[in-house]
Amino acid sequence: MSQLLRGTLVAIMTVLFFGFVTSCSKDNDDNNNINGGGKSHKIVFKAIASSGSNIDGAVYGIDGNATTASSLSGTTWSSPEVTSEPGAYNANVVVNAIGANASSTLKVQIWVDGELKKEGTSSGQYLSASASYTF
Repeated sequence: MSQLLRGTLVAIMTVLFFGFVTSCSKDNDDNNNINGGGKSHKIVFKAIASSGSNIDGAVYGIDGNATTASSLSGTTWSSPEVTSEPGAYNANVVVNAIGANASSTLKVQIWVDGELKKEGTSSGQYLSASASYTF
């Protein structure tokens, strides 16, 4: 993949990710213990692409703490388990892939404490799927 296309995909992922984070702000008088039940959570982000596709990058995280995974390959990806702080507000993921053809698909998932909480999908040859989950 050309450097220009890779750079464009990373830029799109970053904009989408931070768009989710900034659109979910809290009021100053909110009690942090209300969000997420005041406890920490174990979160795993996953992506599954259709056969012949290639996942090449992901941005994921909790609240404003983003992690970028680049130079990925294959049809599946899973983040390491991330533990949220008590009172965390939301979890976000954006994954990009190149499909085998125009009917290719990409699904991203957010798993919280072992339960699937949110999914997002994309279809086409150039794939970008995102999901956001509020605790």
